[in-house]
Amino acid sequence: MAIPVPAGFKLSGVYCGIKTLGEDPLDLSLITCDRDATAAGVYTTNLVFAAPVGLDRSRTPSQNIRAIIINSGNANACTGERGDRDAARMAELAAATCGAKADQALVLSTGIIGVFMPMEKIEAGVRDAAKLLASDEASLVNAARGMLTTDTTHKLASQSIPLGGRTVQITGMAKGAAMIGPKMATMLGLILTDAVISPADAQKILSIAVEDTFNCISVDGHMSTNDTVLLVASGAAGGQPLAGADLGTFAKALHAVAADLAKAIPLDGEGATHLVTVHVTGCANVDAARQIAKVVSESALVKTAIAGADPNWGRIVSAAGYAGVPFDASRVGLKVNGITLYVKGAPVEFDRVAASKSIRDNRDTTVELSFGEGDARARFWTTDLTAEYVRLNADYTT
Repeated sequence: MAIPVPAGFKLSGVYCGIKTLGEDPLDLSLITCDRDATAAGVYTTNLVFAAPVGLDRSRTPSQNIRAIIINSGNANACTGERGDRDAARMAELAAATCGAKADQALVLSTGIIGVFMPMEKIEAGVRDAAKLLASDEASLVNAARGMLTTDTTHKLASQSIPLGGRTVQITGMAKGAAMIGPKMATMLGLILTDAVISPADAQKILSIAVEDTFNCISVDGHMSTNDTVLLVASGAAGGQPLAGADLGTFAKALHAVAADLAKAIPLDGEGATHLVTVHVTGCANVDAARQIAKVVSESALVKTAIAGADPNWGRIVSAAGYAGVPFDASRVGLKVNGITLYVKGAPVEFDRVAASKSIRDNRDTTVELSFGEGDARARFWTTDLTAEYVRLNADYTT
């Protein structure tokens, strides 16, 4: 099914020589808007953050963004004042392609930390990308490819919704495969829409969506320096700024796009053979449920058990126990792929061969933990942990 580009935007993706051979060859993406656009952002909470994160934080929320430039292969993180100057120069270059001012552009970077940006290559790449700007699906895909590092595929999601007698388009792209751990992960996300929305509302609904999607994924629990999710709204669909029920409908659709993109990241986890969905129910509050889900998702022993198709309930239950959340252990229950392994704080008889086969033969694995403490629930997506993940990350810079 074709994925539309929201009205008002043009995109492109090119290779300018930042990345090395053997990776997806595209490494620079350019997105422009034909009018001043609303923009909102959510960023890494890591105290060590990249130059583009600092720049974008200072410019969002906004109502006059015209361009976004994205590069892969170099994170522009831990690069000091020179990194800040390079990020500002990248924004200036991107803005100039659509006749905008330097402060009307945002920057996203991802890749190796601690290496200065090759600005001559960036400048040449921006010139090439500007010549290819278009609004077709191929240009959208190329832009999505330009943000990839160790990903095996580009990640796109979209929703078309009728609002106020017109159709509003929401289309998002993301990258991420490892160094994934809230908040957020080594990931970039850009969600474009042609809706008319105020900067304050854009920031609010994006923050809510991120909390329940991108902040609920983990591959290895390692928080990045560059995590960024942007929402940019051209307003080209027309009408008054969304409000009331229409704003609620839009927020729900935005959440769906964010969820699809978030799920695609651990699905593409480095070396992963399983996508693991951890459901935690029956907690006293949402924070407790999320904390348990996060700890279980990041347990190396849980992840290796799933890699080995081992229905090792002890690893899952004990991980919940050290999550720092008080609960009555005699009420805990556990199912894996719908097979009951543990009830009211004690293991039960189950077919280990069948349980193992259900993990081994399916890429999707579901872990359900129940606590009987209340009505709060949470969901996390993670991966298994394989020897291939270790190999890929052991060799990343050498």
